[in-house]
Amino acid sequence: MKEITSIQNSFVKNLLKLQEKARERRKQGRFIIEGKREITLAISSGYEFETILFSPEIISENEVLHLFNANINRITIAKEVYQKLAYRDSTEGIIAVAKAINFSLENVQFKNKSPLILIIEGVEKPGNIGALLRTADAANIDAVFIANPKSDLYNTNIIRSSVGCVFTNQIAVGTSEEIIAFLQEKNIHIYAATLQNSNEYHKENYTESTAIVVGTEATGLTATWRTAAKQNINIPMQGQIDSMNVSVSAAIILYEAKRQRDFK
Repeated sequence: MKEITSIQNSFVKNLLKLQEKARERRKQGRFIIEGKREITLAISSGYEFETILFSPEIISENEVLHLFNANINRITIAKEVYQKLAYRDSTEGIIAVAKAINFSLENVQFKNKSPLILIIEGVEKPGNIGALLRTADAANIDAVFIANPKSDLYNTNIIRSSVGCVFTNQIAVGTSEEIIAFLQEKNIHIYAATLQNSNEYHKENYTESTAIVVGTEATGLTATWRTAAKQNINIPMQGQIDSMNVSVSAAIILYEAKRQRDFK
């Protein structure tokens, strides 16, 4: 088994590039996953792995083999190297190099006849995207579509903040126009979360094929989505502020849709 003891190693330097630069992730078609929970979720979701790096001072090889087939390419790394690569403060001693998948709309398949979808338009902060993916997983919806993405989904911050839900959700990425055309072709009703010309969210029927669209807290949804929507919807604000975190808003509306569907 190969061993790496220096942070100056060329393989380690390339891993740092994959961590830090979306351009390198796209170019190489690979990305980094850190932590047993996240790696386990990626495994169960069918991701392919190229290499596993682990620090024997933190995690045993038996623990690594418990997660992976014995044929997986394994590299032991010195604790110093692991600490250079590790993104999180709480450490588990294992990092995986995985192959990226294609988040194309063409790959989307719905198991339910009346799917429930979350659309995220232009949300830039990795923490918000991660929280939205956690919400989508918790509600067990059919898919998450990212319209006009501002962040790479394999950004380390997104993987961390989603606690691996970037792997558990069915995700597709496209322009707003591409996604709207897809929804219209599938006869999926669009409900846009926005204040303009809107109705209170709980007064709508989400039992048919439904897409809930949310945008940035700063600027909200673009006119493209407001115009395409069957109905614009809002969450009544009863305090002194006029908005809430986008992931909280999405959770409120998605769980109303799930309630109407008897949580099926």
